[in-house]
Amino acid sequence: MKFNHIFKPFFIMMLVLGLVTGCASTPDEGASDGVTAEQAIADAKSSNAQAKKMGAEWRDTDKLIKKAEKALADGDEAQAIKLANQAQRQAENAMKQAKEQEARLKASGAIGGASTASEDDASSNQAAAMSGEDSYEVVGGDNLWNISAKDSIYANPYQWPLIYKANRSQIKDADLIHPGQVFDIDRSASSADIDAAVDHAKTRGAWSVGSTEASDDAYLAQ
Repeated sequence: MKFNHIFKPFFIMMLVLGLVTGCASTPDEGASDGVTAEQAIADAKSSNAQAKKMGAEWRDTDKLIKKAEKALADGDEAQAIKLANQAQRQAENAMKQAKEQEARLKASGAIGGASTASEDDASSNQAAAMSGEDSYEVVGGDNLWNISAKDSIYANPYQWPLIYKANRSQIKDADLIHPGQVFDIDRSASSADIDAAVDHAKTRGAWSVGSTEASDDAYLAQ
C-alpha cells in the first residue's frame, strides 16, 4: 500500500512532464503535410507548364525547379520541397497576372466581343499611335502594359514595346518602371513598327523582374 502511495504521485508527475514537453514541441520546419519532394517538384512542373502555355512563364521558375531536383538528388529533401514550393508559387502568380491582364484587355475592348477591333488591324493601330498624349508620367501601380492600354496612349496594351523602345535610356528592365518617370510617347511609329511591337509583346517568352531579357535586347536592336 505504501508503495502505491509513492508510485502514484511519481506516475502523475511523469505524465504531467510528458504533456508539457508535448505542448512545448513544434512541428518540424521541414514538414510538408505529407507531400514528398517528388510530388512537390511534379506539382511545380505542372503549374509552370500551364504558365508557359499561357505565355506567362517567369524565367526564374524553371531554374528553381532544377535546383529543387538537384537538392533531391543530393538527399536534401527539405530544401527540395522548399524550392519546389517557391517555384509553384511563382507559376501560380504568373498565371494570375496573365489572367488579370487578359481581363483588363477584355474590359478595354482590345480583345473579345464582335464589336471590338482586332489588335492586328494595322490601320486602327496606326490611328491610335498618331493621337493622344506625347508624354506620360508613371504613377504607383503602373506597368508598360497598362500604360499602353490607356486610351490617351495607344489604347492597346500589346503596343507597350513602343514605349520601351522610345525610352530605352530610362528603362533598364521592361518589367520594372518607377513612379515619377516621364516617358516619351512615340506618335510617329509606322505600321511596321507597330506590328513589330505587337509581335514582340506576344512572343517575348519567359521574363523576370530585375534583368533585361535577351528577347528585349533583340527587339531593341531591330
